[in-house]
Amino acid sequence: MTTTILFAAPEDAWDAYRAPLTEALDATGIDYRLARDIPAEEVDYVVYAPSSGLTDFTPFPRLKAVLSLWAGVEKIVGNPKLTVPLARMVDDEGLTQGMVEYVTGHVLRHHLGMDAHIVNPAHAWVNKAPPLARERPVTVLGLGMLGRACARQLAQIGFPVTGWSRTPREIEGLRCLSGSEGLSEALAGAQIVVTLLPFTPQTENTLGATELAQLAEGACIVNPGRGQLIDDEALLAALDSGRLGHATLDVFRIEPLPQDHPFWDHPKVTVTPHIAAETRADSASRVIAENVRRGVTGEPLLHLVDRDAGY
Repeated sequence: MTTTILFAAPEDAWDAYRAPLTEALDATGIDYRLARDIPAEEVDYVVYAPSSGLTDFTPFPRLKAVLSLWAGVEKIVGNPKLTVPLARMVDDEGLTQGMVEYVTGHVLRHHLGMDAHIVNPAHAWVNKAPPLARERPVTVLGLGMLGRACARQLAQIGFPVTGWSRTPREIEGLRCLSGSEGLSEALAGAQIVVTLLPFTPQTENTLGATELAQLAEGACIVNPGRGQLIDDEALLAALDSGRLGHATLDVFRIEPLPQDHPFWDHPKVTVTPHIAAETRADSASRVIAENVRRGVTGEPLLHLVDRDAGY
């Protein structure tokens, strides 16, 4: 029996995914049909991007699972019209590696004080070497797939890394804390903080004025997770007061970031346009194809979303 797969994403995504997804599905050996215009009553799987505009899954009587092209699922996880399993995108070859490279690059930038040398109009000769990595405490908030990968890479370089998550985790080689008391301990004295939590009602404003005040004087923030994790006004106040040294922000409450937002022109803020961890069509296609194969053969799907937890 032919397995029918509806590609529910914008046309530019179809242009990028059509060839690699076809190749990946061909490699599974299953009999399938992949298209953007399959009648709802014939659809077995939906390859999905929230930007597709599809929100009502009730017209799909045969639907077995929705396979998201995005790592974040906050725009769909609470949808009452989606009752079948939902799998998020976990792509170690592309998305995870991209995040590791982004986080490592910006952590090292702040650790080494590179901005002072890249932009030095006064030609100041300040002959002061930065500390070694082992002298720079780093805290990673969020120990999911992306957080773990980034924390391990930073620890491998030599940073003393503390990881924090809402629920307890044990990760070899990392100091792991959890819960509200654990958050205070994880933030106390941290000189660089990386935020990689998912966005849920429980994680919104994880870094507010109280939490930012617990960091080391002059600490830097790197946020490639979700814009809602940080209280914008509290962040700006901490930067303006000198309490924080810099914030590198890749994600925002409104995207694209409005042209009049104060982040754009703030001397202690670096804005990057949500580029930290782009999904790569070739490697992501292999993830999608493997989940379709698993569904066809009756194996458990990978990367299923916990609806209660929200990720």
